[in-house]
Amino acid sequence: MTWLRWQDAAWPDLQEVLAARDHEVGLVPVGATEQHGPHLPTGTDSIIATAVCERAAELVDGVVLPTVPIGVSYGHGTVLPGTLSLSPGLLAEVLKTYATWAAASGLQRLLFVNAHLGNTATIDTATDWLRLYTPELRVGAVDWWSCDPLVQADVVEDGADIHANRAETSMMLAVAPHLVRLDRVAAADDADRTEGLVFRYTAPSLSTNGVTGQPSRATAELGAQLLARTAAAVADRVERGRTEEPPLGVTARPPLAP
Repeated sequence: MTWLRWQDAAWPDLQEVLAARDHEVGLVPVGATEQHGPHLPTGTDSIIATAVCERAAELVDGVVLPTVPIGVSYGHGTVLPGTLSLSPGLLAEVLKTYATWAAASGLQRLLFVNAHLGNTATIDTATDWLRLYTPELRVGAVDWWSCDPLVQADVVEDGADIHANRAETSMMLAVAPHLVRLDRVAAADDADRTEGLVFRYTAPSLSTNGVTGQPSRATAELGAQLLARTAAAVADRVERGRTEEPPLGVTARPPLAP
């Protein structure tokens, strides 16, 4: 076996692979399309999520499904161009429908691999619905920046409200360096202004350029280290998920789904 990119496979090949892997865990990259400062592309989160999933799949001969490229990006507002957003309700419906269609092809275990902080609550909502109303499916989620303690420490090293920072820029230098505007990185640093705030604000009220952190300190070497550790953590979840069963068994499906 080797790892498989869902959209590259013809249906007989996909059918053969999934039939041979009765409890395979499919990886679903969940990203966003939003401003990422003056130096990173709007697709940064989707690019990172996809790279993490594909590297993890290489480690365990896994299956990577198509990326969800637009997430919940309300937090970036409309002042800085480039942001596209779904509503939380719509993204939740997309993920729920995504899972049920994947199951129709024979893949009943999914791990959503998220690369955008604004998606986290919605992914939790979608997987809550799925675990209640489709208990025969196994769904889980992981955020790339917190899947490994050393990765998390590096990610927040230059500020807790991470965005286009040292870690994200390093990841992009490792996976898509041709998309990083190196001529703008040195001047892109901006402070984290969220500490102690009572209320929540959109990015233009918190950052002068859409950045929170110090991308000027990014390196491709750090990005390669972060990618390797993150992929290994996701791969470990795939391996454990292939054999995991609910400790007390599968509960009954509720009679009606909203």
